[in-house]
Amino acid sequence: MRRRPGIRITVLDKEARVASHQSGHNSGVIHSGIYYQPGSLKAQLCIRGARLLRSFCDERGIAHPEVGKLIVAVRETELGRLDALFARGQANGLPGIELVDPDGIRAIEPEATGLRAIYSPGTGIVDYPEVARALASEVTCHGGTILTGHRVTGLHRSNSSWWVDASGVTIRSRAVVTCAGLESDRLATMTGAPRDPRIVPFRGEYWSLNPHGRSLVKGLIYPVPDLAFPFLGVHFTRRTDGEVWLGPNAILALAREGYRRRDIDPRELLTLLAWPGFYRLARRYWRMGLRELSLALNRRAFIAELRRYVPGLAWGDIGPGPSGVRAQAVSSDGRLLDDFVFTEEEAILHVRNAPSPAATACLAIAESIADRVALSLA
Repeated sequence: MRRRPGIRITVLDKEARVASHQSGHNSGVIHSGIYYQPGSLKAQLCIRGARLLRSFCDERGIAHPEVGKLIVAVRETELGRLDALFARGQANGLPGIELVDPDGIRAIEPEATGLRAIYSPGTGIVDYPEVARALASEVTCHGGTILTGHRVTGLHRSNSSWWVDASGVTIRSRAVVTCAGLESDRLATMTGAPRDPRIVPFRGEYWSLNPHGRSLVKGLIYPVPDLAFPFLGVHFTRRTDGEVWLGPNAILALAREGYRRRDIDPRELLTLLAWPGFYRLARRYWRMGLRELSLALNRRAFIAELRRYVPGLAWGDIGPGPSGVRAQAVSSDGRLLDDFVFTEEEAILHVRNAPSPAATACLAIAESIADRVALSLA
């Protein structure tokens, strides 16, 4: 809207308020970009997005403290991966990152322990629902319209325009962008696009440190991830409200919006079980799946894993926390897609996969989308 004064924008959201799903259920971290392959779309958009997000928050008076992150190796087998991760951070040009020894770990996080760690001082935290509300205000202040409670039920093209049916209204538009997270594959198929990659929902369950236990963690403490998987493993995450979340795990959700274990959508589950890609997914990642399920079902095992990083953590220090559902795109051969995926047709762009760090990268993703839409309308 700033680029093209006079343009009319309408945003449709099926929920009653913005940020009801992934944007409102994530850990609240402004990622630095250390995890991502140099040159990948994730790396580029995360690094630029973090800068843009901080500037936007400064303009809007939204707190985004840089609390810093430790990525800690607690096993000898993790040291090689830690070094590879540090090399990625250097290649991505991240300022201030350093390798620290056990004494350095304790200097940053007095209650933490490990063999070696990467310290990323520029990693920050923010309240993403507050960011989403500020972005919504930006749209309406510049003459745009946000229609909440409007589920899209149809998309078709006629007479050089797109016609969008949503909860009793029909909107005509020269260009359309779909960015629907858990519903992204369904919206794409409305335009005749392939169903694959499909969205497979993974629920992430958090625990939370009780108020008396929050002094155990000053910032962010993360494990060394297996870079073959898009999940980062259980970690300690301080939030802007002072809470500290522990987790999440990553287990298959039995409904697209299955935030609770008892949430089951039989039709969705049958559709998933009828898709050959699901069985290829299971064959590829069954070991990871069993491990994540064990941590979800066995609180003792979950706490034991956390104590590798913070040995002073006690059983009574933790209580129940929230859950989120990740919209994970999966290819027909069963691969978990790790990078952002966009597909385009005539004057319509589908965001098919927007995993972490999509929240960090949101404004850089918006720039990319705006550029692509401008080209389609030229």
